Amino acid sequence: MPILSPRRSARRASAMALATALATALATALVLTPGAAPATASAPATAFHVLRPSAHPVELRSRPRPLAVSYTYGGERRTLDDFLARTGTNGFVVLDAKDGQDIVAERYTDATRATRFQSWSVAKSFTSAAVGVAVGEGRIRSIDEPVTAYLPELAGSGYDGVSIRDLLRMSSGIRWTEGRDVPRVQAAANRGASLRRIAARQERGREPGSRFEYASMNSFVLAWLVTAATGVPYERYVESRIWRPAGMASTARVDADGRGDSRGYCCYHAIDRDFARFGLLYLRGGRAGGRQVVPASWVAESTRPSSAANPRYGLHWWLGGDGGRDFMAAGFGGQYVYVSPEHQVVIVRSARSTARPDQDEAVAAFRAAAAEVARTRHP
Repeated sequence: MPILSPRRSARRASAMALATALATALATALVLTPGAAPATASAPATAFHVLRPSAHPVELRSRPRPLAVSYTYGGERRTLDDFLARTGTNGFVVLDAKDGQDIVAERYTDATRATRFQSWSVAKSFTSAAVGVAVGEGRIRSIDEPVTAYLPELAGSGYDGVSIRDLLRMSSGIRWTEGRDVPRVQAAANRGASLRRIAARQERGREPGSRFEYASMNSFVLAWLVTAATGVPYERYVESRIWRPAGMASTARVDADGRGDSRGYCCYHAIDRDFARFGLLYLRGGRAGGRQVVPASWVAESTRPSSAANPRYGLHWWLGGDGGRDFMAAGFGGQYVYVSPEHQVVIVRSARSTARPDQDEAVAAFRAAAAEVARTRHP
């Protein structure tokens, strides 16, 4: 297939991600179990697991300073303040990690520092980290192995012959349309269905690895695979290998399906400062609290282009593009954990709004903010 330009591929991917998340957020009516009734307001509450905080949280110091941020987008000069107001931002944190861990800007609208925001697809980057840790521990031998080496339940499905790498770079080849299928999957999980059974019913659409196609089911399969490879439920593995070692300060929630399996593709509920700690973990090459939490080699591999089909996607991480080294976890409604290795800055943006900011504009705004943080540092 023809290779898309970075901007075209990014816009297409962003549109796919938007369709995914919007459908996820609004899904109420469709399920995948034959003959099941539509979801209603009386449907059971979403099942979830709790991630307990670290006994030794990574300290983030409040050191606010004025940041006059402006940037050019669409031929117009714009300001960061306007961007945050126009896009319905509820939480915003800027972390300067150059010579410490200083929160230099932090604001909340109809929220507080203790508010737990819904991550949406930011969760996918946590799932990538879990895979990387399992690789580092030798629980997963290679991401070029077939998925069925760990999940024989998927033999004969659309995932038969798909590698773990194909899942991570969103090129599994299953027959999947985000805007159509995610509402059904999310509603089914909310009503108590098993995502494992739904995954096993997926069909082959095209050759694995041949095309970038954003499919949230790939991320669930990765979470399931982590459980199978390690013998530890996904959420407990994330808690013990990532959440607590990375120094998270607060309890978080991870949504599950009716079987109790964490979804993997979405739905971490956490405070913005802990999302910032996750970005800090990756900014520092996977290290936190004096230890290597995520292998440095995995951090490097997952935050660079994984396929010519989409140069702005790594292994479940989005890339800034245009020759930059910046990268981000991104989710519906403009949830972002943005990392700038060049300026040693992490930015978190959270919102409850269903309006998603243009991802290219978000990158422009965040790059300008990171540059301003670097410019205003004291000698």
